[in-house]
Amino acid sequence: MVRLFTSLADVYGIGPRFLSRFRKLNIATVADLIRHFPSRYEDFSVISPIADATPGQTVTIIGEIIKTNLRRSWRKKMMIVEAQVADQSGMIKAVWFNQPYIKNTLTTGATFNFSGKVGTYAGENVITNPLFEAAGRSDGTKHTARLVPIYPETKGMTSKGVRFVIKPILANLEEISEFIPYEALDENGLLEINEAVRAIHFPDTMEEAEAARRRFAWQELFLLAIANLRRKAELIRKRALPIPKNEAILTAAIKKLPFVLTGSQKKCLDQILDDLSRPAPMNRLLQGDVGSGKTAVAALAAINAAGSGYQTAFMAPTEVLARQHYTTLTRMFGEVGVKVGLMTGGGWGRIFWERGLESEIKTAEMRKLIAEGKIGIAVGTHALIYGDSPFHKLGLTVIDEQHRFGVAQRAMLVSRGGTVPHFLSMSATPIPRTLTLTVFGDLDLSVITEMPAGRKPVVTKIVAPEKRMEAYQFIRQEVKAGRQIFVICPRIEQEAENNAGALGQQELFKLELKSVTAEFEKLSRQIFPDLRVMMLHGKMKVKEKVEAMDTFAKGKADILVATSVVEVGVDVPNATIMMIESAERFGLAQLYQFRGRVGRGEHASYCLLFTDAKGENVQQRLQALTTAKNGFELAEMDLKMRGPGQFLGTRQTGMPDTAMRSLQNLSLIGTARTAAEAVLKEDPSLTKHSDLKKQAEEMVGRIHNE
Repeated sequence: MVRLFTSLADVYGIGPRFLSRFRKLNIATVADLIRHFPSRYEDFSVISPIADATPGQTVTIIGEIIKTNLRRSWRKKMMIVEAQVADQSGMIKAVWFNQPYIKNTLTTGATFNFSGKVGTYAGENVITNPLFEAAGRSDGTKHTARLVPIYPETKGMTSKGVRFVIKPILANLEEISEFIPYEALDENGLLEINEAVRAIHFPDTMEEAEAARRRFAWQELFLLAIANLRRKAELIRKRALPIPKNEAILTAAIKKLPFVLTGSQKKCLDQILDDLSRPAPMNRLLQGDVGSGKTAVAALAAINAAGSGYQTAFMAPTEVLARQHYTTLTRMFGEVGVKVGLMTGGGWGRIFWERGLESEIKTAEMRKLIAEGKIGIAVGTHALIYGDSPFHKLGLTVIDEQHRFGVAQRAMLVSRGGTVPHFLSMSATPIPRTLTLTVFGDLDLSVITEMPAGRKPVVTKIVAPEKRMEAYQFIRQEVKAGRQIFVICPRIEQEAENNAGALGQQELFKLELKSVTAEFEKLSRQIFPDLRVMMLHGKMKVKEKVEAMDTFAKGKADILVATSVVEVGVDVPNATIMMIESAERFGLAQLYQFRGRVGRGEHASYCLLFTDAKGENVQQRLQALTTAKNGFELAEMDLKMRGPGQFLGTRQTGMPDTAMRSLQNLSLIGTARTAAEAVLKEDPSLTKHSDLKKQAEEMVGRIHNE
């Protein structure tokens, strides 16, 4: 009997070579292997007499080995194994290339199943590189004469190898305990777990395979809903410091704004202030397009907290963005009497005391002032929360681009002391409602749906290869008119893109450096040798990045070449062109964010999408950027065209492919959430559903569910 959490190293028949290859796929236990689901199936279920097999047909032939031959191709110098296979209807040749060891396994006179596609060679029918195994096996077939599972593979570990290991394990596997309530299984027409495990790996029909996929997709969404709802309920039970609305400081701060708040901004601010006034912790996501004014809304909430005697931790994922928020806060609200501190890495920070009075300060001294309650708003990266909490009276935590912070970092903000701070996260990436309901299901949602008055639309053009020089000339004219240019190039090269998930951060930085350097060299030496071109990439030190952005923001450079992994979020109203190289390599939502970096000043602005790629799909995707009314509409298009795995990033979220694919299925999401609500209503602590509780907690551990 094989148990679920048995190490593969302890399973009979799995040697060191297989173990090392499974490790590359992050498979260490029987449970990991069971969860390694097929990505597709080859249908070898049609068993055909040799005489009826026709070219182009995928079939299984059951025949006797008449003779075998191993020869070398004189032209390509490759080894070729040939076998004459016969049944009662006729004879066919099976051929394998560069697999000489196969000859030794094909015993003359033995009967085998051969599954593959029939073709022709020298006027006769052949079956090329077929899968094969001995016919009439008592334990059933693994590789032929059935729907054959095709798995995600790695070097040295083929689907055949996975099938070889998993089939006997499934035959001897202990009965798995069903953790989904049987009422939920019945109501939603789902397979029982043991049946589903067998059906997803070795289904008898495609209908059975789809039923198993549906079970596991629903299961992941159900567990995600359980985890979200439990976390939300747990947070509600905690105590927060109620922060009253301070009319005086809010009125003063709003008067200092260089623009009039939109109706949508006012509505979101009211929702946030209402949450802050309650003794239960706020847990809210503020969404809006790039440039819609999210930072202003969050800043007003922070100023309101400061005016009522509470501190705010205002966090960003990078030092560049943290400095931008510090600049925004001090520029817009420098005269309302709130002291703002900037604390990043490197041992130094800044304090804004009042208009015209700022000072550099060591991190240790900054932490002391925060601990004494003398800093109302502390802005920083994750450095802000490491070590002992420096806050005297932390009432509000604001996180920008909150998906960039891990679960552990967020936990550090909400687990200290007897009370927890109110939590407001912001996202400039428009997230479709389907994903919001599922992935951010523990957050209340506020959406800014309007852009500030007077904001000019950015003209977007797709630039074909033959129009490239014309576009360069237009860029030169803009620079001569005093404007500046952003250039974004792909993070990694095409040949490395398929392996991006396996690359570490340092490897990605090396690839991006090569990409940016090549673009920088081309533009600075060949295209615009007379202009001031600079570059920004992930291998630069933080201080160098900040200096580069400051240089560009102050107009001391004409063109900034950067990559997608480096934040280019500093407001540069004088930048009027966003030029994106190999635009087809980015998602629509990402392109939309890039485009939002221009069009922030008084001048007409443009987004130029450079692409050498052909194909209707590429043009359709890029054309969508020129027609979508807003970022949310575009995000829905992106979700539909590329799928949620590309939209969210499976490596980032850790979500299984089955759940990823199901994120477009509103019905599945709805029924899973309804079932989760029903279970938790009856059993909030899951004391009657211990297996379900364990599975939900395991999911929280393996999914980066921010």
